[in-house]
Amino acid sequence: MSTIVVYWSGTGNTEDMANNIANALGVSAKAVSDVTAAEVLENDTIVLGCPAMGAEELEDGEFQPLYDELKANGQGKRYAFFGSYGWGGGEWMQNWQEDAKNAGLNLVADGLIANGGFDAIEGDFDSFIAAIKG
Repeated sequence: MSTIVVYWSGTGNTEDMANNIANALGVSAKAVSDVTAAEVLENDTIVLGCPAMGAEELEDGEFQPLYDELKANGQGKRYAFFGSYGWGGGEWMQNWQEDAKNAGLNLVADGLIANGGFDAIEGDFDSFIAAIKG
């Protein structure tokens, strides 16, 4: 079973999370600008990272277009989401997961969030990794 970790990061916090997650999974993290949707869809498990932007939404220049393509063409894959935020309480992750469920995507773990960098993770990192590994 192949796994890919893809992220968008503005301040480096989500990139830090991506690298730690990828390391725990034994893969490399890839910036969204370095992959195509077709490359992402070659994997069985897709781990996506994006911080909260604006009014609790995903980054819309690079990340949202990739995610939209995955929603349209990535049924039958396993997904997990992560990201960082600096305000609010993680509403963007709740919205993102609800959108994925409504699109019929198979979420294998609750979203992993951090108010800041990797050291500020809320939730159980080990359980997140174990759910991804299946």
